[in-house]
Amino acid sequence: MLAALAIYGVRKYLTNAKSAEARMGVGRLAKDAQLAFEREDVTKGIIGLGATAAIAHKLCSNAAAVPALATLIANQKYQSSPSDWVTAPVTPGIAAGWTCLKFTMSDPQYFQYEYILDVGDQTGVLPGAPNDKFTAHAHGDLDGDTLLSDLSMEGQLQPDPTSGELVLTLAASISENQVEE
Repeated sequence: MLAALAIYGVRKYLTNAKSAEARMGVGRLAKDAQLAFEREDVTKGIIGLGATAAIAHKLCSNAAAVPALATLIANQKYQSSPSDWVTAPVTPGIAAGWTCLKFTMSDPQYFQYEYILDVGDQTGVLPGAPNDKFTAHAHGDLDGDTLLSDLSMEGQLQPDPTSGELVLTLAASISENQVEE
């Protein structure tokens, strides 16, 4: 009886240790999206003397899942290459996806990471609007049974009631679905 309890405890401990990677990665990905939004984007070129240029804050465009197929990491680790974390620009000269987020994973990973923009303008080129949001995801199959764990965190643009300026706020916690799968 004690041996069965010990095996269960060890399995739970190992799963928790593996899912800690996803919690850290999703939290960092959401923070990177927030930092990317807060970067000032000013019209390119020279601003004339005495003239002004509008400052825009933009959400990053979608970033494809890394690795591309979740089955690649079923019950094993995946070593991504630096090129996995580079997204080609949607518009020339404007960083997109992973490049805009400046998010990478250099260590072997149990989870697949993905960033999804949920707005009318999926390119992220236009300035954000109230209620635009994104979701940072980590999907994984830690026990190889084809049922995926999903850890995610959302961010949403909200107008500041005092100034009217858009502020990107993050969810209070990471949403976890079937973490022990």
